[in-house]
Formats: sequence, structure tokens, C-alpha cells
Amino acid sequence: MSRHHLAIAAAAAAAALFLLSPCAGDPDDERCLTHLHQSLTDPSGGMRNWTKASFAAPCDGFFSHLQGVTCNNGRVYKLALPGLSLGGAIPPELSNCTNLQSLDLSANALSGAIPPELSALLNLAVLNLSANALSGAIPRELAACAYLNVIDLHANSLSGPIPDELGLLVRLSTLDVSDNRLSGPIPALLANRTGAAGAVRFNASSFAGNKGLYGYPLPPRRPRGLSVLAIVGIGLGSGLLSLVLSFAAVCLWLRATDRTASSATTPGEEGKVSHLMPEY
Repeated sequence: MSRHHLAIAAAAAAAALFLLSPCAGDPDDERCLTHLHQSLTDPSGGMRNWTKASFAAPCDGFFSHLQGVTCNNGRVYKLALPGLSLGGAIPPELSNCTNLQSLDLSANALSGAIPPELSALLNLAVLNLSANALSGAIPRELAACAYLNVIDLHANSLSGPIPDELGLLVRLSTLDVSDNRLSGPIPALLANRTGAAGAVRFNASSFAGNKGLYGYPLPPRRPRGLSVLAIVGIGLGSGLLSLVLSFAAVCLWLRATDRTASSATTPGEEGKVSHLMPEY
């Protein structure tokens, strides 16, 4: 074999070795996955292959070593762990997966707040945290994720208003915040969002199940009714006033009756006295 052929064979072997050998993972992805694993409880064992060793190199090119992780060119591209009965909280360090484009942690038992640090996921297009027990406000910082196309937060315990800033997400085509504890007006930029052929993009079903929300496409704000204490106070006040007026009427009636009786008996009594008096 000639030297030229030997050189080509050596180069090919080196290239194959490089391709087949495990590459060092991105330190940001490692930090992201490590904190996520530490923050979650996994009673069903759906993350059993999430081991400390695999966090250092979760991806080999387009191949992933971890359940629920999709890789793209050696970086974590998608993270999907729905319906695994996972508990715990979403860690702020999830923002270290800077190449993440889809995050799906739906149908679990996650609690706590949605970290505003998720705004650092500038490539994020899909955010699905629905059917959990998340509480607190919807972070207005999510508006920094300009590529967001889907936001699904339904069936949680989120409270407070819907941030007006979410209306600035021009790519947003799917929004569901139904069945939470949200309050206040629906932002006009979301309520009037239209899609193809001028159809309303977010209808009432996107916002239903929030007693405190109002405004199109939901009914307008209802006038505030009287509180229970106010109703009780009005009832007691009315009863007391009726009692006072009744008592005053009885007093006036008795006084009038007494005067009538006095005027009717006085002349007769005087007549009786004068009749008994002897004449001198």
C-alpha cells in the first residue's frame, strides 16, 4: 500500500474515531438538566435514566441519552416530560438550556411559581405547563421570548392579571390560560388578535374558568354587588328604623288617646262636683 493510501486510511480512521467518541456536553445544558433533576420528584420512575453521568454529555450530535430530551447538533433542543406524575418546582436554572425551543412539562404535579428567568430562553417557541398546580402570576418577562408560538398554562392555580406584554408576541398563535384564578381585563392586544381570514385567534375558551377575568371575548365586567356584611347591616338598620318608627307611632297614638279621654271626662266630673256642692 502506498504512502498516499496509508495517509488517507489514517485520516479516515481518525475521523471515524472522532465521530464515534462521546463529545463533551455543553456546560450550560449540564447545569440546566442537573438542577431540573434535583428540583423534581419522580414517583413513577419516568426519569430513571437521568443519571449524573449522563448530564455531563446528554447529547451525541442528534442522539440523546436522556428520556424526554431531544438533541440538535449537540445541544438540548426539546424537553418533553408530560404525564409522569412529576412533583416539585420548576427551577430558574432551566434557563441555562439556551438552545431550548420546546418545553413540555404538562399533566404533572408541579407546584410553585413560573420562574421569570425562563425569559432567557430566547429561542423558545412552545411552552406547555398545563394541568399542574402552579401558582402565582404569569411572568410578564415571557414577552422577551419573541419566538413564542404556543403558550398553554390551562388548569393551574395562577392568579393576578394577564400581562399586557404578552400581546406584543406577534408570533403567538395558540394561547390557553383557562381554568386558573386570573383576574382583571383581558389585554386588548390578545383579545383582538386575528388569524387567517380575519377569524378571532383567541376565543372565549382560551380564557374561560377564571371568575375574575372580564372583557372581550368574555362578558364585560359585572357591577359589584353588595357584600354579605353590607346586606346584613342594611337589614339590621331597616329593622331598627322600623322598630323606632313603630314605637314613635304607638307613643303618639297613646298620647292622642289620653288627650281625647281627658277632654271627654272633665266636663262631666265638674258637673258632678257642682251638683254635690251645697248652695249658700
